[in-house]
Amino acid sequence: PAAAGRFWHVTDLHWDPGYDAAAGAGQVCPSGGSRAVPAAGPWGSYLCDAPWRLLASAARAMKSRLQRPDFVLWTGDDTPHIPNEKLGEEKVLDIIENLTSLIKDTFPDTKVYAAMGNHDFHPKNQFPGKEHRIYNRTAELWRPWLNDASVPLFRAGAFYSEKLPSPRTRGRMVVLNTNLYYDQNDETAGEEDPGGQFQWLEETLTNASRADEMVYIVGHVPPGFFEKKRGKPWFRSGFNERYLKIVQKHHRVIAAQFFGHHHTDSFRMFYSDTGSPINVMFLAPGVTPWKTTLPGVNNGANNPGIRVIDYDPDTLQVLDMVTYYLNLTHANMMALTQKEEFPTWEEEYRLTEAFQVHDGSARSMQTVLERISKDPRYLQRYYEFNSVSYDLTPCEEACRVDHVCAIREVDFTKYNECVKTSSSASAVISGWLLLFCLLLGLLSPQRAL
Repeated sequence: PAAAGRFWHVTDLHWDPGYDAAAGAGQVCPSGGSRAVPAAGPWGSYLCDAPWRLLASAARAMKSRLQRPDFVLWTGDDTPHIPNEKLGEEKVLDIIENLTSLIKDTFPDTKVYAAMGNHDFHPKNQFPGKEHRIYNRTAELWRPWLNDASVPLFRAGAFYSEKLPSPRTRGRMVVLNTNLYYDQNDETAGEEDPGGQFQWLEETLTNASRADEMVYIVGHVPPGFFEKKRGKPWFRSGFNERYLKIVQKHHRVIAAQFFGHHHTDSFRMFYSDTGSPINVMFLAPGVTPWKTTLPGVNNGANNPGIRVIDYDPDTLQVLDMVTYYLNLTHANMMALTQKEEFPTWEEEYRLTEAFQVHDGSARSMQTVLERISKDPRYLQRYYEFNSVSYDLTPCEEACRVDHVCAIREVDFTKYNECVKTSSSASAVISGWLLLFCLLLGLLSPQRAL
């Protein structure tokens, strides 16, 4: 095989321009909302979105770890978690422009494939399936990265597809605007195929197959469920079903899928009708450490993460992934004692080593899923990586069910069945254990009280 290629995947930067570590506990960051932020350091806080220093530090770490990637995937969400009335269209575009410049300055001669996230719009989430000022302005900002054919497509719906830059690959990148399918998007609620993106995707994949190309699909909001909140999907159900059917139908040309939005590190499996693993979607951790306010999520913060993917340029097969992270607590503590200019982003883990698999193929990732599902040591390892080594508490049975079912079942109905059968199975096991203990207690010789 050809020498491996490598690329970066970075997502969910969520810059909070109002972050001020020196402010009083209630005023540290607008993205903290009404939450008091006691431990705010120069590199950020788990209750806030990213200060500029954190983003500059991530960019610097990317440059020092891999200065000349084949390309960069940047899957959106640039603005802070604050109400619409505190943002406005100009402010949103200004933030996108600042982060575009940061990435451009870090990798001046590198192709970047950028996707819009649900926060990269005003009002947030309300992406239309037709031309819009924000699409036009963003296309201008990203013009150096887009080829001529991509610009009109982007203006019309913020999606596009291009051949990979390296002459030694038959690869193609398909960048989607899955914000069109988000259940918080009222603009597209009644539509069958917003922006004609599904039809375009099918045609693009069919043409790729005819041209003997392999494809990476990239986007922000993923289909399926959030592994940290039971029963929480992002897509409207009709859109989820359609996406799933397209992947099943065209899986032979899709080498892998790369998405963000969760801020957590996870993956999703896709199966044929007979249950064989046919595709995998990798969900990369976010750079923002922000603790989600989604009701029902327990302690949903994370350490900032960035990721390098090793791949085979001939087949686009994912060979390995290395995730680097910043231990935010440690970085802030070090800043108190030593004024180091930039904290160290460490290697968190390498996929093949951590889970003892050959590569990142669908078959290997199925093995990872089986290990997580059956072996408590692998489950715990996966769980700690899920929050980028932030939440180190044990992942108990209910937690195991949430993660395993979210990884295994992207389909709404099958996910619900998975949760129901797994939960009732564990309830039955606990019931038998309880009965067993009671019986043991009755049979054991009674001690005098």
